[in-house]
Amino acid sequence: MSYQEPAVPTGDATTEAPPAVELSYIVPAYNEAENLEPLLAEIAEKTPPGFEVVLVDDGSTDGTREVVARLLEKHPFLVSCRHVRNLGKTAAIVTGLAAARGSIISVFDADLQFDPDDVIRQADKVREGFDLVTGEKRGQYDKRFVSAVYNRLARLVFGLRVRDINALKTFRREVLEGVHLRKDWHRYIVPLAAARGFSVTEIPVLLRPRLHGTPKYSSPFRVLIGFFDLIAVGFQLTFMRKPMLYFGTLGTVSLSAGFLVGLLAIILRLFGHGFRPLLYLVILLVLAGVLFFAAGFLGETLAMLGDRLEDIEQRLRRREREGGE
Repeated sequence: MSYQEPAVPTGDATTEAPPAVELSYIVPAYNEAENLEPLLAEIAEKTPPGFEVVLVDDGSTDGTREVVARLLEKHPFLVSCRHVRNLGKTAAIVTGLAAARGSIISVFDADLQFDPDDVIRQADKVREGFDLVTGEKRGQYDKRFVSAVYNRLARLVFGLRVRDINALKTFRREVLEGVHLRKDWHRYIVPLAAARGFSVTEIPVLLRPRLHGTPKYSSPFRVLIGFFDLIAVGFQLTFMRKPMLYFGTLGTVSLSAGFLVGLLAIILRLFGHGFRPLLYLVILLVLAGVLFFAAGFLGETLAMLGDRLEDIEQRLRRREREGGE
């Protein structure tokens, strides 16, 4: 997995976690100081042994750093990473994965709105054989209508059967390592994983009201960003996989139209009704068709190079993992 930001500093990483870790909570936190202590207490109470919490302070300015320093002395399962500035949730997830040791990963928000009991249920589904388990939010929450429309569009674009792609998620480590995440693409881990062939299932999860702090995604502008990201991800998963399918189709249509218009121009010319603008249209359509096919070949070449680079990345990661063992 890669992340296209100039730099993602992981900051200090401090851990005294037990040696055997199966489940890693990755907890991105931005100005959630009031929620951290009750969050860790609830996770510790409800999660069986063999877990860790990788808390990523994403450039908080509300005293989160001091709270985390105090909690590190109290909770041996806590791992702390810090960004010197706010990089966003996707970058925090990438940083957390680099520090996590578990074979099962759960991306768990720091706002106390999700229940660790649901993480345990999702982890059980992963142990049953599923690669990724996503949640369907249940409960009273704001933006229900927006969420419903967004998820409906996602099902249409990606052809998914899950009803909610942006809720609590738990998955095998290989899932997050195997998808390509750009800024704000944490919302699309489910369709990206499904496109890579990972098995996906869904269970209901409880969404509780926020008790402390302010929502980080309440701006109407975020809805617009999410819509454009939806289009971008859909474009990557369709067009970028088979560029010649699209450019070739456009090229064929353009060349066929050029042939028909050219035939019409010849017929008109034979009957003494020559119409010079048709000749220009024929030239335009033929050139456009040739350029579309050229773009298709170029796209196929770039896609092949991307696949090879991805294969090299996976081999290096596998070698690194085997060397660590």
